[in-house]
Amino acid sequence: MNEKEMIEEIQRLKKEKNAVILAHNYQIPEVQDIADLVGDSLKLSQEASKTEADVVVFAGVHFMAESAKILSPDKKVLLPVYDAGCPMADMVDAESLRIFKKEYPDIAIVCYVNSSAEVKAESDICCTSSNALKIVKSLKKDKILFVPDQNLGSYIKEQVPEKEIILWEGYCITHHRVKSIEVSAARKGHPDALVLAHPECTKAVVEKADFVGSTAQIIEYAKQSAHKKFIIGTEMGVLHQLRKDNPDKKFYLISPALTCYNMKKTSLEDIYNALKSEQYEIKVEEEIRERAFFSLDQMLKTN
Repeated sequence: MNEKEMIEEIQRLKKEKNAVILAHNYQIPEVQDIADLVGDSLKLSQEASKTEADVVVFAGVHFMAESAKILSPDKKVLLPVYDAGCPMADMVDAESLRIFKKEYPDIAIVCYVNSSAEVKAESDICCTSSNALKIVKSLKKDKILFVPDQNLGSYIKEQVPEKEIILWEGYCITHHRVKSIEVSAARKGHPDALVLAHPECTKAVVEKADFVGSTAQIIEYAKQSAHKKFIIGTEMGVLHQLRKDNPDKKFYLISPALTCYNMKKTSLEDIYNALKSEQYEIKVEEEIRERAFFSLDQMLKTN
């Protein structure tokens, strides 16, 4: 099959199976273009829960497909690439969190959505990079454990000095790789461009940015801004949407290191195989799903 034929087969199978295809902003352009919905992980999961689809094909990484299953337990959720994982999500596990909770029972646990269902189940409330500040401010407790992203947690901590925020030692290996010196070099190369950075980047990088926000917020900021040139400090996949939305603007990546290899694993052929064979199905044990749903639901109610 050539690419055109494969796209036609994907569309046919999608109708036959009553499926919806979701693609994260970091996926390769061809996968984003075949998707029914493109966005950040939580938005995609929320939108999937509202559809009449029986099958959800999630072009992303494991925790994202899990979140879709948590919010849509009656749908069949498929992850096209079995080993598309998230190193940051793997930096915290439920058992370690339970040990921490026994030692510090009065601390509120805020869990970044980039985490496993088991970790969400052990947490009090979830957050995204878009709403983390609002979530932390909303908590009555003044002592908080933020898991697993120390960079996002550090960014929030500086804005909420009245609360004691303990940071878990986890990070996104893609965003964490970016160096402050690379921001300076990018500015030197494009002095009339604004720097837009994701809070998963280190403090040294975030401090040099003109705007700090989630993937969705970066996309929206670039769309609304009168500026014509931007230096982007998040995973390179977002450039596809930025350029589609803003054909008259220029976008430059801070660093070639901003490539998530797990996000780049999914191809059109993987989407086709997922639909054809209904592989690889994501399942979450019901007791864990219910507790993880509670943490997500607490966030959605606050949001």
